Amino acid sequence: MNVSSILIMAAIVCYLGLMLVIGFHFSRTNTSTDDFYLGGRKLGPFVTAMSAEASDMSSWLLMGLPGVAYLSGICDAAWTAIGLALGTWLNWFFVSKKIRRYSHQIGAITVPDFFSKRYHDKNMLNCIAAIVIVIFFIPYTASGFAACGKLFSTLFGVDYMAAMVICAVIIVAYTALGGFLAASTTDLIQSIVMTVALVTVVFYSGSIAGGFDAVLENAKALPGYLSFTNTYDAAAGAAKPYGIITICSMLAWGLGYFGMPHVLLRFMAIEDENKLTTSRRIASVWVIISMAVAIFIGVCGLAASKAGAIDTLSGSDSETIIVKIAGLLSSHGAAAAILAGIILAGILAATMSTADSQLLAASSSVSQNLLRDTFGIQMSEKASLAAARITVLFISIIAVFLARDPSSSVFGIVSFAWAGFGAAFGPVMLCALFWKRSNKYGAFASMLSGGIMIFVWKYLVRPMGGALDIYELLPAFLIALAVNIVVSLLTEKPDASIEAEFERALNR
Repeated sequence: MNVSSILIMAAIVCYLGLMLVIGFHFSRTNTSTDDFYLGGRKLGPFVTAMSAEASDMSSWLLMGLPGVAYLSGICDAAWTAIGLALGTWLNWFFVSKKIRRYSHQIGAITVPDFFSKRYHDKNMLNCIAAIVIVIFFIPYTASGFAACGKLFSTLFGVDYMAAMVICAVIIVAYTALGGFLAASTTDLIQSIVMTVALVTVVFYSGSIAGGFDAVLENAKALPGYLSFTNTYDAAAGAAKPYGIITICSMLAWGLGYFGMPHVLLRFMAIEDENKLTTSRRIASVWVIISMAVAIFIGVCGLAASKAGAIDTLSGSDSETIIVKIAGLLSSHGAAAAILAGIILAGILAATMSTADSQLLAASSSVSQNLLRDTFGIQMSEKASLAAARITVLFISIIAVFLARDPSSSVFGIVSFAWAGFGAAFGPVMLCALFWKRSNKYGAFASMLSGGIMIFVWKYLVRPMGGALDIYELLPAFLIALAVNIVVSLLTEKPDASIEAEFERALNR
């Protein structure tokens, strides 16, 4: 291992050590499950905004998005980013205040708990929502662990399994100890590290490509590379049409936000609902700028390859473009190597910030919603807190087992899990917050149909191709929304007490 590698490793180790220190610090503040899962509803607006977006973006921001832009130009990446930016803003604008106010009024501390108390349902909604979270979050968490293992294995040639387990242990340690406040605070720091990584890489990659003018000239010379209606086909050296169906499919990514438990929990945890306006502005600006920079890094990376500064990447290797640029940066002395370490810590941060939030959401579903609420196992606050921490550990062990194969797909799992939550929870959440007539039967049918349709569309319908080859979230979301409305109208209306609660929570 050369000096540059040692300095890179030192920067990453310091970063990981800081995450553990934060976990130990907040372990002393958790005296109840409300503290562990929602931080006692004490988040400030800046932490709320940045932790929500850091936990949302994952390593996709620093690996997937630049990789897509590198290979095929801005079209595919840009439409996905536009869908996510719209979804982010709409979720903050329409959902955040309502769910904060409603969840506080009815004493809900998790998403399944909110559904159950919103509809005055004892077990049915709690149970099915908790199962949905476990089904989609455990493999989602496993993909995060796998990304961490692949990063260390690629950088330092260490054993994938050992690297993955070490990263998992660190994530589990600060999450199990510090709970929601530790996860949110580390997410804030991780968002800052991710920002530093993006800014550094975009300027350095532009420099090694011969300047931003050279980057743009290279992009303009490639057919379809800068188009919003065509993609660049590197193999054929020609533009490839990008139809309206595909555009709608990519925009549909934004629908996922309405059902994303780890983002919704941030809304529920802010100290003052009036501060959500500030949080929305911070979050929206950060998301738009960070995704735009990530796409431009892919464009700069291809120009750097054309200039001979880095190797030409193909297929999934394009997702390592930032890793390659950081490696080149580390050759310019000790300070540059440390900066490269911070960049690579940014990729690690993007992954960890999502994994810790997923662990909390999944563990709350098991310990709070299944054991305590559904099965009626009564525990003291101390015992319940211990059960929550044990659940984090247990879920992590399963996730590590699922991630043991280094060739497992990371981004395919992320896409599928995102669709699962968007379709199963999104329509239910919107109806719960905006439609007084919706009832528990409609919510149950919607949740079930949305979750099932994700599997049906992805594995049975989408392979037929043609107009049916669209991201499974869009049709599943629309079907689940329709089912919610129809079933609610065909069954008895909610009790007067539920309607009165709805009025008190949302119409003041």
